[in-house]
Amino acid sequence: MANKAPATIDDYIAAAPPEAHAHLRRLRALLRRVAPEAREAIKWGTPFFIEPRFLFAFSAHKAHLGFAPSAEALEAFRNELAGHQTTKELLKVRYDEPLPEDLIRRIAEHRLRVVKAREDDSFW
Repeated sequence: MANKAPATIDDYIAAAPPEAHAHLRRLRALLRRVAPEAREAIKWGTPFFIEPRFLFAFSAHKAHLGFAPSAEALEAFRNELAGHQTTKELLKVRYDEPLPEDLIRRIAEHRLRVVKAREDDSFW
């Protein structure tokens, strides 16, 4: 990423490694379709979707992107994520691999349902 902190998600994607651009644009468009009412923001240097609480975030790295819906959302799909690189709170997708759009869409939809169902949902 560039030295100047991005002010928008467009700035963030532009500053990411060139090989990341296509995946990041597809991921952003997918998340917009899932949560069209969500507000996009850069928080802590990372793109977030908020409605009204944190829904999900994504990040660009040297060789992969990270999709962060929540630990609970990833746990709900743990079996389907078995063939993917994950941490407790992050799905990693290498830029040289296809973006698992259907899986990400279902995880994001799950996260949106959970957030909307819980008035007392914490930020994370």
